[in-house]
Amino acid sequence: MSFWFTVIRQVGRNLRQTWGSQLMTLLTVSLSVLIFAFFYLIYSNMLHFGDKLGDDLSLIVYLDEEPEPELQQQLIKKITKFDEVESIKFISKTDAYERFTAQLGNNQDVLDDMPRDFLPPSIEVVPLKNLRSLNQVKLFSSYLAKLPGSIKVQYGQEWVEKFYYFTRLLSIVVLLSGILLILTTIFMVAYTIRLTILGRQDELELLKLVGATNNYIRTPFLLEGLLQGVIGSTIGIVSLYALFQWFKIRFSGPGFLELFEFSFFSPLVSLVIIAISILLCTVGSYSTMHKFLRI
Repeated sequence: MSFWFTVIRQVGRNLRQTWGSQLMTLLTVSLSVLIFAFFYLIYSNMLHFGDKLGDDLSLIVYLDEEPEPELQQQLIKKITKFDEVESIKFISKTDAYERFTAQLGNNQDVLDDMPRDFLPPSIEVVPLKNLRSLNQVKLFSSYLAKLPGSIKVQYGQEWVEKFYYFTRLLSIVVLLSGILLILTTIFMVAYTIRLTILGRQDELELLKLVGATNNYIRTPFLLEGLLQGVIGSTIGIVSLYALFQWFKIRFSGPGFLELFEFSFFSPLVSLVIIAISILLCTVGSYSTMHKFLRI
């Protein structure tokens, strides 16, 4: 008990002596965690939104004429020849007109002078979830465009591609911010511990001469790195949560943002980010202690 009491007292003393560098390190760790968690939060929400879009993904094959029942069976065989699908639905001209009318709602009167068969028939193909990567969807679309009687294939190509490339860009940003978190956390903690060691080198050598154990001398420095990780990462996550709540309140209400349904990290993910930050800070402390602590 007296060992840990003495160690904690030494940690407090080190913090007081190097409070300026300790504060800068704490702010750096907090900011690094905040930046990484911010981009990772956006990325994870975009992936979730992409999954929801994938659930509603369908390819519409527009035809020049309504296929007869025999031709429909042939088309089904050709479509499933590429790969299995969740569903295939043939939309007649009348069905297309009724769908369009329902979508117009109160503006249905614009169709009063239009014939009920002016819309082309189509095939609605819903691919399996394992067939929903961008490349696979492109290949499937090209295949469907070659079906007999096919005029055009649509699946929101431009929007899907932009969303895909945006998530790819976000993944790169998350990776870079993760590297930034690793480098800045380890470097700043290592630099701060180094200053503390150099400032107390003579005292530490004297402690060794009077019989102090290696654990007694090294443990305070390890605890400093651990504390920097605990406090810094917690401040970063709490700051992000406060920013998230502010954003949610500020932009709540009907509108485009409601489509995304942003959600914060689960407690487990937050704890994992904090644990990784603690580990990085401890590694930075240990590496500097091993290099500069000559005992």
